[in-house]
Amino acid sequence: MKILIKLGGTLLDEAESRHRLAAEISAAVQEGLEAVVVHGGGKQMTRYLAAHGVESRFVNGLRVTTPEVLDAVLKVLAGTVNQELVAAFIACGAQAVGLSGMDALLTEAQQMSEELGWVGKPVRSDCRLLHALLGAGYVPVIACLAGNRQGQFFNVNADQMAVSVAGALGADKLLFLTDVDGVRGENNVIYSTLNPNQCKQLIHAGIATGGMQAKLESAVQALETGAAEVIIAPGSTPGVVGKLLAGEPIGTRLVTLTEAPFAEAPHV
Repeated sequence: MKILIKLGGTLLDEAESRHRLAAEISAAVQEGLEAVVVHGGGKQMTRYLAAHGVESRFVNGLRVTTPEVLDAVLKVLAGTVNQELVAAFIACGAQAVGLSGMDALLTEAQQMSEELGWVGKPVRSDCRLLHALLGAGYVPVIACLAGNRQGQFFNVNADQMAVSVAGALGADKLLFLTDVDGVRGENNVIYSTLNPNQCKQLIHAGIATGGMQAKLESAVQALETGAAEVIIAPGSTPGVVGKLLAGEPIGTRLVTLTEAPFAEAPHV
């Protein structure tokens, strides 16, 4: 089985949570799972920029990326955040390899708008390098940076990059491990299962906003382009990776209309 795990939120902040998740993923890999990790690092970016006197500006949830900010993205996301996560995997016995979307043009992007600066939208992913690494027993750990054929870097939303890579990889599951318990509805309860239509309704009604809106939009795109299952789950739950792989109902499971055509009652 191939899975793509996207790590974000505060999970990357603390050494304890990095090592716990690395240990859980490494244990699954030792049992035969092929795992690719994509990570963000927005909170670390904001702190770094603030410490260097650079204000963070956002448009529709995306960080305006000037050349100065892009340089920080390279240093923080592809540098510190990526290598700390790789080190956590190495400490757990996994053969992790740190990458960005520029490596072998793993993920190619194009500029989204002049207003956002060097923010890119993934247009395709080429997973030949990932297949070679997985076949040799490595765990690819990918920072959410992409590139183009002219060698220009782009700051890319990690959820969008996870979807692009998962689609090209042919991943069986896409797991978003984050710092929320799942997708909350109008009454602040967590849905156990959602289909694409329900996701769009939550966004249209203004219930899913900000980071959750971005996750749902990415999840819908993944389902519409061939993914069988997407799960948004709390990465802070001990043993979350093994439990999700075993089919335990943690967080919110997003599936196709064929599998879940009707709304399901949310659970607390």
